[in-house]
Amino acid sequence: MVGVRLEQVTKRFGDVVAVDAVSIEIRSGELFFLLGPSGCGKTTLLRLIAGFYTPDAGRIFFGDREMSRVPPHKRNTGMVFQNYALWPHLTVWENVVYGLDVRKASPSAKKERGMEALRMVRMAEFAERTPNQLSGGQQQRIALARALVIEPDVVLLDEPLSNLDAKLRIEMREEIKRIHEQVGTTMIYVTHDQKEALSMADRMAVLDTGRIAQVGDPRTIYNNPRNALVAGFIGETNFVPGKVSALGDCGLKSPASIEGGLTVDTAMGPIRSEMDGKDFAVGDPVLCSIRPEGMRIGEGDTGNRISGTVSRVMYLGDNEQYFLTLSDGTSVKVVEIGSKARKAELGQQTVVSFGAEDVVVLQAMDNE
Repeated sequence: MVGVRLEQVTKRFGDVVAVDAVSIEIRSGELFFLLGPSGCGKTTLLRLIAGFYTPDAGRIFFGDREMSRVPPHKRNTGMVFQNYALWPHLTVWENVVYGLDVRKASPSAKKERGMEALRMVRMAEFAERTPNQLSGGQQQRIALARALVIEPDVVLLDEPLSNLDAKLRIEMREEIKRIHEQVGTTMIYVTHDQKEALSMADRMAVLDTGRIAQVGDPRTIYNNPRNALVAGFIGETNFVPGKVSALGDCGLKSPASIEGGLTVDTAMGPIRSEMDGKDFAVGDPVLCSIRPEGMRIGEGDTGNRISGTVSRVMYLGDNEQYFLTLSDGTSVKVVEIGSKARKAELGQQTVVSFGAEDVVVLQAMDNE
């Protein structure tokens, strides 16, 4: 079990810079996610760590050992692929112990470690079946067992759940999290699915066009995104443009606002935030990021209110979503969690309220 460190790693394909001077430190035993939209460089980064690609610049370390040009079979990594990559003509058992056969493990070690890996993924009773006799979720468990049986220093997972249906993905998230907690091996997991990352990661790196946009734990990245790209990619948010009109507590009552706070003038009136305003100046163009679940239909003692017309309502059982058009044409989304009664009707003019603690103020995208 080792940590992984990348120092100014760059990878080009012709004129395209797929990974651009990336530096990350992944801690030993961490379940670390590389997250971002298609084409952001996350899979290229994983393949650089695996050894399938060689960096054009920079260095890759496993612990204190530089691995930048060490071939894949000498890095002691286990890989879990999106398409499972199981041998169809081999049994489950033969697939799982294949890596031990390559390493010429003794029969006793192969039996002990193979059964331990199958028990770990709860597939021991399927040892004699072939992959085509298994469901997608079962095949992914076997792929994970095959990666773990060699006792790797690092396990690399390349969008392992993307081929599964929604319910099975949720089940497998829980399984992978459980297995990671059990074995404690460093795992690096690539996905474009924000919910996977938020629900599973110890920490994550959000990538944008080959660069690191932000690194942190899920709660920090969700609640305190560094820029508009991160705020818009991690979960859903409403962006309201404006300009900073005042710095300081701005008349807010919360103790959190005593040392900071700022007010933003927008087309629908002033919006107040409890954020520390030290990185802003009066007159700065900004974006107010407000999560849909932080907004409420109707008046509230929350400090911020805007009004709009309900243009669409979507009922999803555990929540109800309202889409409103504001006076300047801006569209906002409000999520009412656990609501049993409809809060507003289609075409109705209504007020939306939200707290200053729910407003994250970001530099306008043109200024990033």
